[in-house]
Amino acid sequence: MKASEVRDMTPDELGDKLIALKKEQFNLRFQRASGQLENTAQVRRIRHDIARVQTIRNEKQLAAKSA
Repeated sequence: MKASEVRDMTPDELGDKLIALKKEQFNLRFQRASGQLENTAQVRRIRHDIARVQTIRNEKQLAAKSA
């Protein structure tokens, strides 16, 4: 997921995306713990996507407060 794609989302969409990413992160952690995870790079990609969504979500909140 690119930052430009995330910036085009509304605050509600960002919240929904964050929830979906956290669920996916949980599933990946569960797979890794049980030894079923084949692509371990997915864990890092999801972690970065979560951070990206949270950062842009906070930027939008700060912009709304200052406006």
